[in-house]
Amino acid sequence: MDTRIHTAPPGTGVACLGRTLPSLMYQSVEQWGNAVTLAHQRDGKWVSLGLDDFRRRSERLAVGLLSLGLKRGDRVAFYMESDVGFCLADMACLIAGLVNVPIYLTLPDEAIAHVLDHSGARVLVVSTDEHADLLESVVSGRHFDAMIVAEPGGSPAVNAGTPRFGFAELEAVAEEVDRTALEELLSTIDPKDLATIIYTSGTTGVPKGVMLSHENLSYDSVTSFSGMPGYRRGPDGELGLSFLPLTHVFARALYYGFLETGTRTWFTTPDLISDAMKEIRPTIFAAVPRVIEKVYARFLERGALLGQPKRKIFEWALGLARKFKLGEEPEGFYRMQLRLADRLVYSKWREGLGGRVDYVISGGAALSAELANIFSAARIEILQGYGLTETSPVIAFNRPTMNRAGTVGVPIPGVEVKIAADGEILTRGPHVMLGYYRSPEKTREVIDAGGWFHTGDIGRFDEDGHLRITDRKKDLFKLSTGKYVMPQPLEHRLGAEVLIDHAVVTGSNKPYCTALIFPSESALRTLAETYGLPSDRPLKSYFEHPRVVGRFQKLVDKANQGIERWSTIKRFTLLDEPLTVEGGLLTPTMKVKRSLLSERFADVIEAMYSNHETVPEQD
Repeated sequence: MDTRIHTAPPGTGVACLGRTLPSLMYQSVEQWGNAVTLAHQRDGKWVSLGLDDFRRRSERLAVGLLSLGLKRGDRVAFYMESDVGFCLADMACLIAGLVNVPIYLTLPDEAIAHVLDHSGARVLVVSTDEHADLLESVVSGRHFDAMIVAEPGGSPAVNAGTPRFGFAELEAVAEEVDRTALEELLSTIDPKDLATIIYTSGTTGVPKGVMLSHENLSYDSVTSFSGMPGYRRGPDGELGLSFLPLTHVFARALYYGFLETGTRTWFTTPDLISDAMKEIRPTIFAAVPRVIEKVYARFLERGALLGQPKRKIFEWALGLARKFKLGEEPEGFYRMQLRLADRLVYSKWREGLGGRVDYVISGGAALSAELANIFSAARIEILQGYGLTETSPVIAFNRPTMNRAGTVGVPIPGVEVKIAADGEILTRGPHVMLGYYRSPEKTREVIDAGGWFHTGDIGRFDEDGHLRITDRKKDLFKLSTGKYVMPQPLEHRLGAEVLIDHAVVTGSNKPYCTALIFPSESALRTLAETYGLPSDRPLKSYFEHPRVVGRFQKLVDKANQGIERWSTIKRFTLLDEPLTVEGGLLTPTMKVKRSLLSERFADVIEAMYSNHETVPEQD
């Protein structure tokens, strides 16, 4: 058992402590002035704001918020799009010493009501009047000092008893900010002050409010970026594209890192990623593995539609990429083949991402080693990292010079990591949250007396000191045979397939493992056409076709390879009900709510055990 405390190796960055979040902005303004820009899309056009203008507006908004009677430490809830408006409201709160509480736009009303009530938010900030209207049933009957609309359109107020202001109205309160008063205000902000409360989406139970300080977030983001020595700072350097929700700490930390490094930042939405990639041609962006899997699926779909001999060339290049190993320098004839494949195939993959991506940051879930290797063969560097909301979020990540597929890299400077006796990953350092808001007992459950935060993840360090995540502690289940099963490796393998949107392995207290498979509708219809089936049939009608079932069986057999026999999937069921956040089976961060899914499909799961006369052979 590895009982060592693991820390950052030499040359992997510098720990940055004692910073407030506004100080990151002021540093960049001093270095680069208005040359650095933030931009977002409106009605098909990009609207940009220079960093010094961003600073001025943030200061005026801060004064405007305080003019409403708010005091240091008061909570301000955000129900906002992930754009420049969110960043303005966030920085205004940070300057004013207020605590912002972002709310996922996909949450149901009852979850939104819980966040508002539990946090005690006094002001609600929304992006548009339409967002305000969406909250009508939640806001009704609740008191707020004010509702603030970033871009009001003039529709009637949702709650007649709540004063309503646009950003412009609040900014007008302090058209000329008193610099002396502002300096005094900023001087009162301490790096240890609470900056934000982020309510975890949670796969089970009621969401908990994670309290993160200025230093939690500034330390984590700045220290992480310091581990990328080739990163080009300033307006002539990298160009960042952001499409993940700023409600999530992953996107927030990336934005703060962009701010500190003077990176031009363009905000878009997941629906517009493809066009934004081609138009903006970013050099860096962050994505959850599911987005990367979808990009890979598009590559495969396009390759399948090619005529001969282009299709054969595509398959040859794909085969070469599948042999590539991160951390191993290709040699001889293989190296020559990769160069040719790059000119013929891989260069087109890069063009699909804008043609000049230097860094793809992956987090939020595990990325398969196969995909990390394939993309790297095509000179698309994916730096997979690991962390949680409670750790601000980065604990470890792969550096460009120390990248290993199937791992989440090495710790960032200042972070300590060790593996508990039961395999759980523990971490300690300035990245660990202040605690759960109004829940000291919940805090004590995850942060022990020694200051170690218990992540709930199972993992190990390899011989090179890279951390490997093997499963979630609470996702482990035991078969009736007494064997323990880690479902995530199988689920990640299946989820990376073009034909599969989601796969969930089941089998708790059962004699063997089964799987619920949710096919990709578009990919399945394309497959049906190749089998000579009409593509406009109900999706479920394909599930009984022998060739379709056989194709999915091959994918399951492939996923089972190399897995302990007792953990392999013995039977599966195809389902035509998509897993969605709106349907209640996915969290806003796209994690499966296993307990709810098991309840929803209890009959389907039971049928995979009761409708068979024989039980598959077990070890």
